[in-house]
Amino acid sequence: MKWEGISEFVYVAEYESFTRAAKELGISIAQVSRQVSALEKRLNIKLLYRTTRKISLTEEGQVFYKHCRGVLDGLDAAEQAISSLQSKPQGKIKLTAPVTYGEQQLLPLINDFIVQYPDIKVTAFLSNQKLDLVEGGYDLAVRIGKLSDSTLMAKKLGHRTNFVCAAPDYLDRYGTPQTSAELASHNCLLGSLDYWHFKQAQSERNIRVSGSVRYNSGYSLVDAALKGIGMVQLPDYYVQKYLDSGKLISVLDDFREPEEGIWAVYPQNRHLSTKMQLLLQYLQQHLNVQSGGK
Repeated sequence: MKWEGISEFVYVAEYESFTRAAKELGISIAQVSRQVSALEKRLNIKLLYRTTRKISLTEEGQVFYKHCRGVLDGLDAAEQAISSLQSKPQGKIKLTAPVTYGEQQLLPLINDFIVQYPDIKVTAFLSNQKLDLVEGGYDLAVRIGKLSDSTLMAKKLGHRTNFVCAAPDYLDRYGTPQTSAELASHNCLLGSLDYWHFKQAQSERNIRVSGSVRYNSGYSLVDAALKGIGMVQLPDYYVQKYLDSGKLISVLDDFREPEEGIWAVYPQNRHLSTKMQLLLQYLQQHLNVQSGGK
C-alpha cells in the first residue's frame, strides 16, 4: 500500500500535468488521478493544488516529492546495477544540441558510440533554442558558453575557441587590425549578432561591428571570408582547418576571449543511468581530445 500512487504523484509533480504523467507512465489519465487522490486520502494531506489551468505542489507536497523522488531514484539505481551485471547497456537516450555543433562535432561521436553500444537507441533534436528538458522529455542537452539555468546539473565535455580571421588577400588589401577599435574600418561579416566578443584589460567586452553581409549560416560566412569579402569571428570547428592550411589568418589573438565551455546539462532530479554515464564519459573523452586536452 505504501508504494501505491508514488510514481503517479512524482510524474504529475514534475510535469505539472496529469495528461503528461499518464503518457509517460503508459496508463490512463483517470488511473493517475485515482492513484494520486488515493495517496492524498491515505496520507490525509493535500499534495497538489489543482486548477483548470495549472497544477502545483502544496508546501507538504514539495516536502513529500523530494523524498519520493529520492526513493524512486534509488530503485532505478538498484535495477540498473543488477541489469548492468546481466546485460549490455541498452535503452533510449533523448538529447538536444545546437544545430551546427551537433552536426559537425556531436552526432558523429554519437554514431561511434552507437557502434560500440548497439543496444542503445538515440534520438537527437538539433535546435539553437534552449529547450525545456523536462517538458520535452530530454535526458540531456549539450550547451555552449556560460550556463544561466541553476536548476540543471552540468558536466563539462570540452571547450571551443572563437577566432577572428580573414583571407590573406583581404589583409594584403586592407591591412591587419592591431586593436579591436580598428575593426570600425574593416568589413566585418555578421551572423545573428551585431557585435563580436573580445577580452580587454582582463575583462570580456562586446564590440559592435558592421559589414556588407549578414548570414545566419557559419558555412556561408566562412565561404565569404575565404573569397576575401571580409573578416569573420567564428568558433574553431568552422575555421580551424583553414587556419591550419593558411587559407585564413587569425588576427587580434591578444584580444581573443577566453575559451567557452561545452556542457552536458540534465535535470537535478534525473538519475544518471548506466547508459547515460557511459555516453557522458565517451563524449568527455573524445571532445576533450578534439579540444586539445584542456
